[in-house]
Amino acid sequence: MTRIAIAALDANGLEAQTSPHFGHCPYFVLADVEEGSVQALETVANPYCLHHEPGEIPSFIHSLGAHVMLSGGMGGRAVAFFRQLGIEPATGAAGTVCESLERYLAGALNGAAACSESVEHGHGHQHGHG
Repeated sequence: MTRIAIAALDANGLEAQTSPHFGHCPYFVLADVEEGSVQALETVANPYCLHHEPGEIPSFIHSLGAHVMLSGGMGGRAVAFFRQLGIEPATGAAGTVCESLERYLAGALNGAAACSESVEHGHGHQHGHG
């Protein structure tokens, strides 16, 4: 079983919109996937959405047992933290959580390209991934 965390803008499970940046997303949808099929789904509030220190969110995702982290984008330090924790970061996710999950499972989302500027570090630009 693989646990996939998807950064979400709302708490609507598979119908939630994927967040363009994981650091400030209010929710994470956790999907337990086996043989390409979702076996269980859980939505968890991001306790660090308003303020966080480097590494706090990757550590939180690790504590939830996730193996993969999907989002529209993330900063280079976050990508490095996820990799150090053995979690596969994948960026470029867009649309609903369901669409992002389907794209990942189909092999269309793999790898993480770090944003050159990061919203989590106060640069305030909009991400145009996807």
